[in-house]
Amino acid sequence: MTRPLRRTAALCALLTAATLTPAGPTQAATPTLPLRFGACPGSLPNPPAPEHVECGRLRVPLDWDHPRGPHIDVTVSRVRASGTPAERRGILLVNPGGPGGSGLSYAVTKRAKLPESVRRAYDVIGFDPRGVGQSAPVNCGPMGGLFTSPGANPVPKGAPAEKNYLTSLRSLADDCATAAGETLPHLSTEQTARDMDALRAALGERRTSFLGVSYGSYLGAAYAARFPHRVGRMVLDSVVGPWDWYDFDVIQSHALLRQRDTFFTWTAAHAERFGLGGSTNAVRRAYLRARHHLTAHPVDGFGPAEFDRTVYRALGRTERWAGLAEGLRDYLHDGRPDGLRPATAFDSPDSRNYEAANRLVKCADSPTPAPHRILADIRRTRRLDPQPILTGMEASTCAYWHHKPTHRTPLGSPDAPPVLLVASAHDPVTPIEGAHRLRRLLPGSRLVTLDNDYSHGVFASRGNACVDDTAAAYLVNGTTPKADVNCTGPGLPEVP
Repeated sequence: MTRPLRRTAALCALLTAATLTPAGPTQAATPTLPLRFGACPGSLPNPPAPEHVECGRLRVPLDWDHPRGPHIDVTVSRVRASGTPAERRGILLVNPGGPGGSGLSYAVTKRAKLPESVRRAYDVIGFDPRGVGQSAPVNCGPMGGLFTSPGANPVPKGAPAEKNYLTSLRSLADDCATAAGETLPHLSTEQTARDMDALRAALGERRTSFLGVSYGSYLGAAYAARFPHRVGRMVLDSVVGPWDWYDFDVIQSHALLRQRDTFFTWTAAHAERFGLGGSTNAVRRAYLRARHHLTAHPVDGFGPAEFDRTVYRALGRTERWAGLAEGLRDYLHDGRPDGLRPATAFDSPDSRNYEAANRLVKCADSPTPAPHRILADIRRTRRLDPQPILTGMEASTCAYWHHKPTHRTPLGSPDAPPVLLVASAHDPVTPIEGAHRLRRLLPGSRLVTLDNDYSHGVFASRGNACVDDTAAAYLVNGTTPKADVNCTGPGLPEVP
């Protein structure tokens, strides 16, 4: 793991005055060292001409409560606003989610999808949050066998399997403690929110406008809690609700079961195309037959754990449903799971970093579950459906975490300006209930719902003019809708 923790006296002195209290009239001074930009890592895509992406590094304390201690570098990217000076509205920080998602290239890829008026108005700023990508990346090594291929069945059934399941969680926590060392308590959302405000100051901006998707919505809400008077305009898309991370994971696992049933029904409606049966139950039986066979007879490192990861990924975006149905059909026909394999290997360096950072952040953010509760929730979920999908239950590891957080991450503030929340009505990854709950912590905010939609990620993602125009008017002109907005969604996907 790369952990640049050099002590630099001059920078430490500069950062000693960093914000230690919520932003407001009596806010302490923030770092003002200008951020210098230059060339970006070669892996970053180039934006369409004539725009140009540039990158820089911001040095921040590992622990903002002890700013004279070790420091790390946060890597930042920028694509400048393409409009006139009169059109410029400031900076728009963007975050793609996770926790653990790299945001460095997101300044380029997400910006290309934003409405033109937004691109003209804002310098789009991407950054890798601490512990991720180019910002002191963490690697937890084997993570309790998480990257073993084929992996063990991730759904324990019976006392011996449940004991092994808990043992793997303990081993994962031990591996992360060994690898992360002194960074373990400090790769939290609250610390990242303070990095964001240091970035604002380094860019010479009075306020931060922000677009956060999925976990990015949680990060934005945490920034609004600590720095409500530093918030410009904030769009929180596919909202994570204000739950403990473990509670959120359980809610998500149940939403995935509902979404999978919808997928079964959709596949059955196109029986001639996919050949998995003409009824919901017939498709379900085909699905279970494939999974059970892979459990008993993994193929080339592809077993039940890999199968569940594929299903988890596919259920969150309807454009992946046809590929999942075809992969099931082909496996049942010829015994080859090639159509079910992801394009990127699960044990790639990027994936290893993501999986480590995901758990490090979740376990630093909120109270940890007890092992007996984890098993009780798995049994309860199996009563809903004997074959659930537990891939997203990352916070279960926190039961054995070596550092226990003392409080829950604060989210939202009545002192923040109105925020625009965006949600898909049937998103299984971040169920819409989270948006309804978070808005209670952000008075005056509005919710834009894409009805009759089943995908994760909405604004500048689903190609819906109603959503995109509403969000663009808010970001560019500060136009907050007078009431919540309901947009007509595309419905279930058409078969290609």
